[in-house]
Amino acid sequence: MSPAVRAPHRICHGVDDVECEAAGRRGSLPGMLPGLMVEPIHSDAVPPLRQRWLAAGDVRLRLHEWGDPEATPVVLCHGFFDHARGFDRLAPRLASRYRVVALDARGHGDSDWADTYMWPVDVLDIVRVLRDLGRPAHLIGHSKGGGQATDAATLEPDRVRGLVNLDGFGPPDDQGFKRPGAPDQSQMTIAQRCGEYLDRRRKADQRTVWPAYPSFEDLVARRGEQNPGLDSEWLRYFVYHAARAHDDGWRWKADPQMVAGGFGPFKPEWIGPSWQQLRSPMLAVIGSKPDTWGPLPEKLLQRRLKYVQHLERVTIEGAGHFIHMQEPESLADHVLEFLGRA
Repeated sequence: MSPAVRAPHRICHGVDDVECEAAGRRGSLPGMLPGLMVEPIHSDAVPPLRQRWLAAGDVRLRLHEWGDPEATPVVLCHGFFDHARGFDRLAPRLASRYRVVALDARGHGDSDWADTYMWPVDVLDIVRVLRDLGRPAHLIGHSKGGGQATDAATLEPDRVRGLVNLDGFGPPDDQGFKRPGAPDQSQMTIAQRCGEYLDRRRKADQRTVWPAYPSFEDLVARRGEQNPGLDSEWLRYFVYHAARAHDDGWRWKADPQMVAGGFGPFKPEWIGPSWQQLRSPMLAVIGSKPDTWGPLPEKLLQRRLKYVQHLERVTIEGAGHFIHMQEPESLADHVLEFLGRA
């Protein structure tokens, strides 16, 4: 089955895109509850000025833009289970000098679902955005998006001027890939890891939709449990753009099959050496507050970053893993200064 039509995510079939997007803002797309709630606003967030689609094979990727279309581009790549609107506090600060383009990764946000998800395909999607822009750009990625932006910059050195990696330096060790009840992959052969990965994919294929949450507030509370460092005003704003209302409740937009993981057999110790070919200067950013998601122990972080030829580092005070959501003003100051020299 084609990746573009496998999933119920593309709910605009048979509806003009303009009508579809207008309906989406009202929360009244086909199969959804009409007029359920007013879109939350945030005192420090600015919605994108422009939105468009980019074809990636049979999958459509959703791009969100701020700033002067003629300015030097900056491409923003979000983390796992997040979406491009998570940059609505950082992007407008960068848009004072740049054309800012935030990408909804496949299976996330408003981009289409695919048949399966693999790290190299996500990296290729970032490369597609760079090629579409037609001129060298800066790359900024958070968490998983930081690692993928780094790989994209390595693959397309002539298209990337500067790279900002926001706490996207991989898991601490093999345990970082271990799921509850799963086998210890550090004790498995590559062949066994391939088998375990394929078994996971087969199991994930049986899950086509998320369970519905009775109310929007239930969904906000769930995300708040995962990210206690995010304030309630931002959580409501962020979750609204991460979910949709259906006639039986609220569901995440993200493809549930994506959650099974697209890494395949992989060892974290391969991460650092893979960055030896990176030509772009990197600004490596972490937050000062350790939380469930980061940062890495300093010795391990140094061990990986030693492979980056042109490296600068900064720690953002008051931020945890979600630096761009927690301290966007401070982060923007550092990023703008760095990009001005890259």
